[in-house]
Amino acid sequence: MGMAAALVALALAGNWSTAVAAGAAASPSPRASEAGPPRGYAVPIGGALKADNDEVWGRLVQLAGGKGARFVVFGTASEDPESSAKQVVDLLHRRGAVAEALPVAPKFGWVDLQKVVRDPALIAKVRNAKGVFFTGGSQERIVDVLFPGGQTTPMLEAIWDVYRRGGVVAGTSAGAAIMSTVMFRDAPSVINIMKGRWTEGKQIDRGLGFVGPDLLVDQHFLKRGRFGRMIPLMLAKGYKLGLGVEENSAAIVRGDEVEVIGGKGALLIDLSDIRSDPGLGVLNLTGAKLTYLDHGDRYHLKTRVTTPSAVKLRGQKLEPGTTGYKPYYTDPIYYPDMLGDSAISNGMFYLIDSVHPEVRGLAFEGEPKLGETLNDLGFVFRLYKGPGSIGWSTDELGPEDYTVVNLYLDITPVRLPQPLFAPWQARRPPDPASAPVRGDAASAPATP
Repeated sequence: MGMAAALVALALAGNWSTAVAAGAAASPSPRASEAGPPRGYAVPIGGALKADNDEVWGRLVQLAGGKGARFVVFGTASEDPESSAKQVVDLLHRRGAVAEALPVAPKFGWVDLQKVVRDPALIAKVRNAKGVFFTGGSQERIVDVLFPGGQTTPMLEAIWDVYRRGGVVAGTSAGAAIMSTVMFRDAPSVINIMKGRWTEGKQIDRGLGFVGPDLLVDQHFLKRGRFGRMIPLMLAKGYKLGLGVEENSAAIVRGDEVEVIGGKGALLIDLSDIRSDPGLGVLNLTGAKLTYLDHGDRYHLKTRVTTPSAVKLRGQKLEPGTTGYKPYYTDPIYYPDMLGDSAISNGMFYLIDSVHPEVRGLAFEGEPKLGETLNDLGFVFRLYKGPGSIGWSTDELGPEDYTVVNLYLDITPVRLPQPLFAPWQARRPPDPASAPVRGDAASAPATP
C-alpha cells in the first residue's frame, strides 16, 4: 500500500492521531519550533486576480502600512517570472506601495539559486519590506527554491521574519497553495485524488505553513471543483478545517480570524464530526459541514462562528424550521457533475433557499484509461440541511448574493457501468406481417 492509500485508510478507520503523526512527519512546518503566533497577515488569493480588483490590491497595501509600504515580489512560480513579477509591481505601485521584484526563480537560467537565496543584499531587501507577494505558476518551484528538502533557507527565514513582525505574506494561485503546511504540488485531476491516485512528493508535498498547522488551503476552488480533492487530503493528513479560496477573491488570515474579500468568496470545510466506513476501502464520509463565506464575511477558526457582512445582515435571513423561513425555490435539482464549475456553491445557495431538504450530485471519470484500477468507481454527493443550517441573502449590490452556514455533505462511493453509455437503438413498432399466428388453425387443412 502506498503512503497516500495508507494515510487515507488510517483516517477512514478513525486512527486520527496516527494519520496526523504520519502526515506531520512527511510535511514539517518550516518554523514549527518558533514560540508564539505570527503577528502578520497571511493572504491566500484564489488565482485569476484582476488588475481592477481595487479592494484586494488596496487592502494588501493597507495591511502593510499604507502609502509607501515596501513590498518584495517573487515571480518564482511563473513560466515568465520577469513579466509576472513586473505586472504585480506595477499594480502595487498604482495603489501607493513601493515594490521591487527579486530575481529568485528557476526560469532565470543565469541565476544560481543556491547563492541567490543566501545573498545578503537580497535578504536585506526582504527584511526591510513590510509585504511579500508570490505570483502564480507552479507552486512546487516556490517550495523547491525556498524550502528544498524541508530545509529552511536564509531567504525563507527573512520572509518569516517579515511575517512574524506583523507584515503581509500574500500569494495568488500557486502563491496561495504554499500557505499551509501541506499543499497540492501537482494534482490537476480532482477525481484521481478522490480515488486515492496520489503519492507524496508528486501530487502532494510540504508547503511553507504561513496559515499554521491546523488549516489546509487551496485555490481556484469553486471554479475547478477542488473541494473534491481537499476532503481526501484532509482525511489523510488529519486536518479538521480546510479553506478553499475562489478566483479573484482573497482570504485574510490573522491568528484565528479569517476575512473574505474580493470578487466572490471561499468555502470552509469542517470535518470535525464526520463518520466513515473503513470497510469500503475507498473515500466515503457522512456529516462534513460546509460554510460558504461571501465577500465581507468573517470566520473564527477556533469557535467556528461565522459573522456575515453588514450588507447580508440587512438582507433576508434563511433559517430552516423557523416561522419566517420562506424559501424561494420549489423545483428539485440534481447535478450530473458535482465537480463542475461552481456546482457545490450553487447547490448550497439553492438548497438554503429551497423547500427541499437536500440536493444530490454525481462525480465520475468520464473517459477512464484502460487498465487502471477503480475505473468504475464514482461518487454520489448528498448536500442537506441539518442542525445549525442558516443563510443570508441580499440583492443590495446587484445579483443575489448568499452566505450559507453549516450545510452537511455525505460522499458515497458507487459503481458505474463500463462503458457508461451505449448507442441509442430506436424502438420500432412490430410488423404485423411478421407476427406469429397462434393456435391450431394455422396448421389445420382447409375445410372442403
